[in-house]
Amino acid sequence: MTRQLVISGMLVLALPLRAQTTPGYSAQSAAAERATEADAIARPSPSSASAHSRFLSLQPHMAGTPAQARTRDYVIDQMKSWGLETEVRSYSVWMPHPVSTRLWRIAPDPVELDLKEGAVPEDTTSFAFPQVMPFNGYGAAGDVRGDVVYVNYGLIEDYAQLDSMGVSVKGKIAIARYGRSYRGIKAREAEKHGAVGLIIYSDPADDGYVRGDVYPAGPMRPSRGIQRGSVMNPNGDPSTPGYASTANARRIPVAQMDVPHIPVLPVSYGNATELLRGLTGKSIPQPWQGGLAFRYHVGPGPVQARIAVTTDATTNPYKQIWDTFGMIRGSEFPDEIVLVGGHRDAWGPGAADNVSGIVSVLEAAHAIADQVKAGRSPKRTILFATWDAEEWGLLGSTEFVEDDSLRLSRSAVAYLNQDDVAQGPNFSSGGSPSLRALLRDVAKEVPDPSHQGSVYDVWRKRANLAADTLEPQMGDPGGGSDFAGFYNHLGIPIADWGFGGPQGVYHSAYDSYHWMSKFGDPNFEFHATNARIAAAALLRIANAEILPYDYVEYARTIRRFTSQVAQAITDKHWQLSADALSAAVGRMETAAVAFTAARDRALGAQLSPVMAKQVNATLLGVERQLTRPQGLVTRPWFRNLIYAADENNGYSTMVLPSVNEAIRLGDQAVVGRELADLVQRFDSATRVLQMATGLLQKN
Repeated sequence: MTRQLVISGMLVLALPLRAQTTPGYSAQSAAAERATEADAIARPSPSSASAHSRFLSLQPHMAGTPAQARTRDYVIDQMKSWGLETEVRSYSVWMPHPVSTRLWRIAPDPVELDLKEGAVPEDTTSFAFPQVMPFNGYGAAGDVRGDVVYVNYGLIEDYAQLDSMGVSVKGKIAIARYGRSYRGIKAREAEKHGAVGLIIYSDPADDGYVRGDVYPAGPMRPSRGIQRGSVMNPNGDPSTPGYASTANARRIPVAQMDVPHIPVLPVSYGNATELLRGLTGKSIPQPWQGGLAFRYHVGPGPVQARIAVTTDATTNPYKQIWDTFGMIRGSEFPDEIVLVGGHRDAWGPGAADNVSGIVSVLEAAHAIADQVKAGRSPKRTILFATWDAEEWGLLGSTEFVEDDSLRLSRSAVAYLNQDDVAQGPNFSSGGSPSLRALLRDVAKEVPDPSHQGSVYDVWRKRANLAADTLEPQMGDPGGGSDFAGFYNHLGIPIADWGFGGPQGVYHSAYDSYHWMSKFGDPNFEFHATNARIAAAALLRIANAEILPYDYVEYARTIRRFTSQVAQAITDKHWQLSADALSAAVGRMETAAVAFTAARDRALGAQLSPVMAKQVNATLLGVERQLTRPQGLVTRPWFRNLIYAADENNGYSTMVLPSVNEAIRLGDQAVVGRELADLVQRFDSATRVLQMATGLLQKN
């Protein structure tokens, strides 16, 4: 049989009805759920997605500005019009804005460089509204000068290379190219090595003309394009580390805040040319050569530069930010909450980052709200969130998580993140291993905009998977987006997904509706498709009789990582073993297999609502057991012991971070203690699964 799926009034695809079970559902409820999801999948519209995008990206809307308040009001008005309960939460956060940013080459041939990105005649957003000043959030105010030293990407290993060459940045101005790590790590390392200032530029080899035609002829970064962004490494308001910025919150002094103490400034590769071209000094390692049309050198000298950054840190450092929420109350389990969210703030118009994510949240909310009006309410409460000040360091979502940690720890079932989700045809996804099977299954039900099958079908084709037993690779939770508070801090399962493609306007004034309409998603079909996945995934979780976590896949995923730990220990020639950890993960897998079988048997019989509620409350504890209140030794805010952002990269993932960070530090005693701790926590998670299984067997 086939099912004809009509979207926006047009027959676009005939999908085969899949003869399959739906984890967490009885056979009868699964059929009803699939019909509910199909109805929701048909509702998001490219035309309404385009209208949302046009309004929300009409002008730059940096956090803490009136333009950002405009996006707050739009989101709330839309959700109210669809019948959702709404809420706005405001937090006052320490977030100095720039007053002026200037850069000079003071030798040779002194000249002040024009930092503005400039207008693109066919892109009205680039000149109709003032652009956000070129600056890096949380970079220090100051007026510094010195010899220029090129430090490649500004990684830890790059400074080690400079040391081996006899080159120091102490008392000098470092210039690094964007990429390979979070910009906050670049600022941290420059300051640690004694630089008085840091300039970060986007090299054309990374996202400019070396990669493709530049905007407006193509999607890549033009010579005046700038990547703004925060250079603070922790998450949340730096004045309230680890607790919410509520009205009477205690604020720590500025001197104690974990923010850079040197000026940091982003520049275009056009301006970087004026500093790099004149550098002399030792020959660079070949991988350090970028895409500019001359041979790079490290310096120092003869080029000297001056950076002058003025902020309102002494006059108006605190800004209001606003998180918004639309809520649909659950009909059977109203205290259990499924969340979807994305950030509203941007460094420019933000059509891709992250208006695209907000459009997905809005369209999913509209689809499910229309079902509620038709008399079909989800069993669990669904919360549609938009976060403020993500770009400054995940401020809005972090303050909310810290503010509402007790309720979320007790009741949050899952958090689905939407960030920069529609800028090309290439689908990808990731998140907690416990939700990956669900996301793959939902992707099988949603038609791909290419009309070549489902999103899952096209995903597999692009991955060139030969064997039917293989699945497309899914990403691990690292850092850099709003899932961090939910997953890294509280241990709530998360998932994210999106469509990518060639893009060179990240964090620039050219991330506009015009760019999106010309290159990223001209027909806004990827926006609508993301929303279809969001609506179906939310409903799949919200309506499940038993929460549809897959802890068999979870354990098998982690088992691969335990073998890597064992190899790392062997390489160190330590008298330690990871066998106990491997055995603990194996016990969890055995318990997960038993739970899955018990769940399916119970759902095949008559599962009482009272028993289902007890089982679900128990299941919420599985991944919570794999966190610890004191957090990581290096970063107490990070409580999750399975995945964390790499403290020396910021974007990449550190798996089993408590153990692997200790291995990297070379501390055998700490590795032994962390292994033992992790074994106990996996055994605790196993006991929770066994408790859930025992409850099902009593049914």
